Amino acid sequence: MATSGSTTFNLEFDEVIEEAYERCGLESRTGYDMRTARRSLDLMFAEWANRGLNLWTIEQRSLALVASTPEYSLPDDTVNVVSAVLRTGTGSAQQDITLDRISQNEYLHLPDKLVPGRPAQFYVQRTVPAKLFIYPAPDTSVSYTFRYYVIRRIQDAGSYTNTADISFRFLPCMVAGLAYYISLKKAPERTMLLKQLYEEEFARAAAEDRDTASVFFVPQFSV
Repeated sequence: MATSGSTTFNLEFDEVIEEAYERCGLESRTGYDMRTARRSLDLMFAEWANRGLNLWTIEQRSLALVASTPEYSLPDDTVNVVSAVLRTGTGSAQQDITLDRISQNEYLHLPDKLVPGRPAQFYVQRTVPAKLFIYPAPDTSVSYTFRYYVIRRIQDAGSYTNTADISFRFLPCMVAGLAYYISLKKAPERTMLLKQLYEEEFARAAAEDRDTASVFFVPQFSV
């Protein structure tokens, strides 16, 4: 028997909405049905950001540091900074130096935030937009680049013919979640069942959405 040879299956948002309504025992009949479902999708994507790391939303970015400038605004889609290094030099002379992330309280109590030097620490203020604080403030002797991994926001649904800004592994979860959200408004008798299915689908997808690098734990003994 022949197979399709294709691995490109995806769903446009109008198909996602149709499937979710069918799971509620309903049909999407009006423009308002579509709009309220799309609004629920965007709310669900925001909720996913509160559930932990979504690996497909992690990107590596760069920010050129300016001499004597300790504060920077990060892009509006920044959810959080995962890790960062300080890059100096270029080409074969390039070097990445680990930076330590400190808390708001630790940054607050630094006595001289404008002292010049090679940056060694950073603090991320999770406002909108997020702000980055570098310590010490970059000196003028070297050109520094802040290289970091960021968790960005999932893109909005937008047009009904768009596809979701998610890994294909989260397609079942997205449909199940939207069905649950729609049921809260239009099919409350199915809410508990759909919520259970949604949580099960999300748990399966999240369990697979992880870094599979080996980790070794070495016990430390005090003498």
